[in-house]
Amino acid sequence: MKKKQTLLTVIVVAVLCLLVYLQVHAWKKFDWATFWSNTEHINWVLVALSLVVVYLVYLVRAVRWRIFLKPICKTTTARLLGPQIIGFAGLALLGRAGEVVRPYMIAKKENLTLTSQLGVWTVERIFDMGVVAVVFVGLGFLGDPLWAKLPDQKLASQVRVSALVFAAAISGLAFGALLLRRSGHAIADKLERWLHSSPKLAHGVRAKVLAFTDGMQIISDTGSFLQLAFWSLLMWVMVAIGYWLILHAYGGRLAEMGPASIMVLMVGAMFGSLIQLPGVGGGSQLATIAILNNVFRVDSEIAVSCGMLLWLVMFMAVIPAGLLLAHREGLSLRTLVAEEEREAALGN
Repeated sequence: MKKKQTLLTVIVVAVLCLLVYLQVHAWKKFDWATFWSNTEHINWVLVALSLVVVYLVYLVRAVRWRIFLKPICKTTTARLLGPQIIGFAGLALLGRAGEVVRPYMIAKKENLTLTSQLGVWTVERIFDMGVVAVVFVGLGFLGDPLWAKLPDQKLASQVRVSALVFAAAISGLAFGALLLRRSGHAIADKLERWLHSSPKLAHGVRAKVLAFTDGMQIISDTGSFLQLAFWSLLMWVMVAIGYWLILHAYGGRLAEMGPASIMVLMVGAMFGSLIQLPGVGGGSQLATIAILNNVFRVDSEIAVSCGMLLWLVMFMAVIPAGLLLAHREGLSLRTLVAEEEREAALGN
């Protein structure tokens, strides 16, 4: 396990170094005076409002997880809010290893199996991607007044093609999810037989398929599905509002970005976040900066300042509250991750 993590870290570091090199090479005439000048003129009231919105997003996540748990246990939003904040703090500090903190904490707190909460976490991701895909497609075809002012007039068609590809991929995932919901156990058994030559891999694949299948069972009726869809849509609208507030805090070209442009930025940051270092990030802010600079033709200095601020507010601002809550409950994020890995290895 350690060797695998080390190899993954080396690969991530190499990719980030390459991205940084490309950015520095593209910004040979970077003006640091302009960078600090634009940073000094930020409207910090709007930034503070975006922080409020970000923390409200965690409240919505807690509400949504409570709905996920309705068929298997009765709990409250208040009980689930702490694990949401601590979990995202763990993700910010530990990278992808911190993803397991939320499901592990909720499983312990509500006396549920870790497998069931990993299933909930998987279904949660499907709702997130599905809502983003639907909004991206809708706004991509509506367009944005800012696009008409850009030197590259191909942006509108490129966004529409990307939106359709994204929607097709999510539709495929949704179809696979429905198939697993109906026949997940049979599919898990079949995959285990196909992979019998590698028992460890076969067991791991079977466990993940069963976890996903069990997670899908929590959506028991149409009413629950509609509630989950509503809260998911509300959550991503709130995230977009957070982006809008920070962009308007800078004014100028950034304040001209409409909903479609903001959605392009959010999707870019989402995919960029797949490449990051624990506590450092990397992919998210580099993707944001590159899109602002290369797609929306924002000056390099302003793009860097805004990209870093977006990353700090949208991804890292949860850390203080998360660490405070973890300390109050006597928890260590690294210990939580280690305990989760031990339980997963035992198949609990």
